[in-house]
Amino acid sequence: MANTTSRILELLSLLQNHRFWPGDALAERLEVSPRTVRRDVERLRELGYPVEARRGVDGGYQLAAGAAMPPLLLDGEEAVALVIGLQSASQAAVAGLAEASVRALAKLSQVLPPQLRRQVDALGAATVPVPWETPVVVDAAVLSSLAQACRDQVRASFAYVDRNDNRTDRYVEPYQLVLLDRRWYLVAFDTDRRDWRTFRLDRIRDPEPTGGRFEARAIPGGDAAAFVRAGIDTASAPFEVEVLIDAPADDVPSSWRRWVEIEETGGRGCRLRMRTASLEWALFLLGSLESDFTVVSPPELSQLARAWSRRFARSARRVATGAVDHTER
Repeated sequence: MANTTSRILELLSLLQNHRFWPGDALAERLEVSPRTVRRDVERLRELGYPVEARRGVDGGYQLAAGAAMPPLLLDGEEAVALVIGLQSASQAAVAGLAEASVRALAKLSQVLPPQLRRQVDALGAATVPVPWETPVVVDAAVLSSLAQACRDQVRASFAYVDRNDNRTDRYVEPYQLVLLDRRWYLVAFDTDRRDWRTFRLDRIRDPEPTGGRFEARAIPGGDAAAFVRAGIDTASAPFEVEVLIDAPADDVPSSWRRWVEIEETGGRGCRLRMRTASLEWALFLLGSLESDFTVVSPPELSQLARAWSRRFARSARRVATGAVDHTER
């Protein structure tokens, strides 16, 4: 229903240019069939918009010349919801959205009935927006391009700049956009790394669809917003762990790739990096690999590993000497 409503609004916007639109051109612009265009035109007529049709090879549609547009059919709650939404959008972290929101509010006021127009004007006059001190601004073109790639299930490529200003080329299957804590994220499957990743939109450069379509995969946990939140919690952890593992990267479970980065070091070894709030959890993961490893950083992880090794050695000696017998009788 939401897609149908958006399409009809886009159709109305095109027709309000007061120009003649061939039926095939409208269908191509809206990415629907000519039959769908005819149904949408009928819907506009039911709402009171005077759309004229010309039949034949050169057929098409246009609004009747000099026709007055009927008022927008909204109740009081819907009008207030629109205004609040547009005012909130004016503070969103998308470049150019503030100006577009102001223009949309002006257009909305023109088509509302007088009573609702007074309510909207009163709400606008009585509300004082408080700007954020350090907004992270996203390019509207980046947002739009990736939104379409998610909708159409089309693979995309882009350059990504990480927190250390390192730039890498990424090839992904876009899954969903997430707005969390006034910051936009793209959840996507990275085809080179063969795993799910979260990308901040303000760090994405020059996104382009590659033209290749894909079948949507099941995201871990089934919730894109929860996936982003988990990644943020990990990224904000205080410990940066770096470990050299005496095993090839393929020995690291694929399920770990959500939390760790693996880098081949040549030979049979690999380098593991991760951020964590719990060194105990990091050491538990490393111990479950059943491979020798060398801690590069932080020193606290080395200290914890030595403490665990002493405790494990004591426990092993106690069992070996029979000091503790937990055999069931």
